[in-house]
Amino acid sequence: MKRVATAMFAWMLGAYAFADSGCVTSKWGADDEIGSANLISPASVLAASSLITTGKTYSLGFTIDETTPAYAPRKMNLQVVQPGQQHGQKAMPNSTYNDDMFIGWFGIGSQLDGLGHIGDPNGIYYNCNDAKDFARFTGLTRLGTHNVPPIVARGVVLDMAGHKGVPYLKAGEYFTVEDVKAVEERQGTPIREGDVVLFHTGWTDAMLAADPQAWVSGEPGQIAEVARYLAAKNVVAVGADTWGVDVMPAPDPLQPFEGHLILLKDNGIYLLETMNTGPLVRDEAFEFLFVLGQAKVRGAVQMIINPVAIR
Repeated sequence: MKRVATAMFAWMLGAYAFADSGCVTSKWGADDEIGSANLISPASVLAASSLITTGKTYSLGFTIDETTPAYAPRKMNLQVVQPGQQHGQKAMPNSTYNDDMFIGWFGIGSQLDGLGHIGDPNGIYYNCNDAKDFARFTGLTRLGTHNVPPIVARGVVLDMAGHKGVPYLKAGEYFTVEDVKAVEERQGTPIREGDVVLFHTGWTDAMLAADPQAWVSGEPGQIAEVARYLAAKNVVAVGADTWGVDVMPAPDPLQPFEGHLILLKDNGIYLLETMNTGPLVRDEAFEFLFVLGQAKVRGAVQMIINPVAIR
């Protein structure tokens, strides 16, 4: 698994050398750092809250541990310790306690990709930010995920596996704009400005536990035309029940993860990876209130998350 993912990483870096290196100033101004999150307002939150009809909640994040496969070289380790309690010592007269230390990457498992995650081959990121000006070893000085306000919006899950009539789409299998439009119509869930759009491919439900190496070595997903379609709809975020949202292997080997560049860099639209969409689809909860308040670690590029869908 490590060899496959590492090869994909090298392939991705080389391929980006052929990507478009232009930049467009944000429609929210040259100083904007939050992109599509600007679409969230008190009025939009109130409108989205009207979608709650049963009060049932859904956890969209998966549980992770040190065995969770991730895009190489990402990994994690958790250590539980009892400070000041070695060899029978007591840290406090009336209790004992556990603390924990996390050693790992924020881009593992269910995660938010921030606007400082993907840039072009020249190091230009969202809103024409140049990496040499904001990417520090100790954290980003611009575009960090700590800047992202609470994302509370209308959520839509599109059942792409159901549309294809299969339990799950296979690695390398992609869906088109016509497929997306067909699911919008069939479910009665048109994509609107300010939405959070999630794709259900069935990939993680079918493969994560059964074959972790296969799960992380490829995936079904969107292609560039779908990313452009969603950007034209002015959505806030795009996610899927896959580790990278975009189809892998890519149809064009020289343009892997093209949707990342279109959504994050060009349009300031966030990515939500490895979302637990299966329960929503099984309940036919295709429309819901989406709520995300990520951990606010200053300068972070990505963040492990557990968004909540409320039906």
